[in-house]
Order: sequence, then structure tokens, then C-alpha cells
Amino acid sequence: MSRPNAQSMKPATAAKKLDVYLPATPAEFQANPITREELAALQAEPPQWLQDLRKNGPHPKNLVAAKLGISIAALARNGVGDALTTEEINRIIAEAPEWLAAERESYQEVLREERERKAQRAEQSRES
Repeated sequence: MSRPNAQSMKPATAAKKLDVYLPATPAEFQANPITREELAALQAEPPQWLQDLRKNGPHPKNLVAAKLGISIAALARNGVGDALTTEEINRIIAEAPEWLAAERESYQEVLREERERKAQRAEQSRES
């Protein structure tokens, strides 16, 4: 079994670092380990396929959740698939379903609580 060297990564890792949905990438990208140099080149000068994916999708669920202003868990709770195109995301935003408003409110509350806990920890560490 051949193992990629330490300077390369699996396509799934590279796709995650590029914020793209792996199944939507070209077959050549999916089939071969990506070196750090190749990743840096893709980030510095994205080829057309990468520009198109970033603009139109399908986007991975972490980006879908971010674009909708909700958590990844909220996607699953509301039956939203793993990857959506920009058009599909915009359609959900335009339709403004009740679940989206409720999930956004809930997500903002969680973020507020996390900021408060972080501030409390910082204050406690200053007092120590």
C-alpha cells in the first residue's frame, strides 16, 4: 500500500482547505494526493473550475450553514442536504421559511452565550 508523503494531503483535506465540496471537484483533483505547493498555487491563482465552484457551488455544508447564518446541526434538523448551490441558498433566503428565522435566532443566542463564557474565562484568568 503506497502512502502519500508527509508533504501531500488527501483530496478531501485539500478540498476542505479550499472550502469546496469534494464531489464537485474535477476527477483528477479527487484521484490524486495534493502537495502543499499545489494547494498554495490553487489558493494563489485559482483555476476556472475552482472560481466557478466558489461562486456557484455546490458548497460544503459548513459554508451553506454560514451563508444561511445557522449551525450545521440546524441544516440536518431541517432536512437540508450536504451541499447546496448558491442559487439554492439564495432561494431559501428569499423564501424565508419559519425554520430559518428560528434557527438563526437560536444560533445567535448560542454565539452570544459563547462570547459571554469566553469573556468570563478571560476575566477569571486576569484575576488569578
